[in-house]
Amino acid sequence: MKDEKKWVCIFKTSNRFEAEAVKGNIESADIPCVMINKQDSSYLSFGYIEIHVPDSFSHTAQMLINNQIDQQ
Repeated sequence: MKDEKKWVCIFKTSNRFEAEAVKGNIESADIPCVMINKQDSSYLSFGYIEIHVPDSFSHTAQMLINNQIDQQ
């Protein structure tokens, strides 16, 4: 299994809309990413939604997120 990538969490939020926006921004830059929902299914105020990217893309993805936040 040489092709396994190390994935790192680069963003987390409790707001699903914000997570979707960040994920879309990262994907538009052709960076693979996944959204992992770690919120409690009964009480959405507990837990986070995390965005993960391969470690090799983490710096670029983090710069995209910072630019997105700066523009808001």
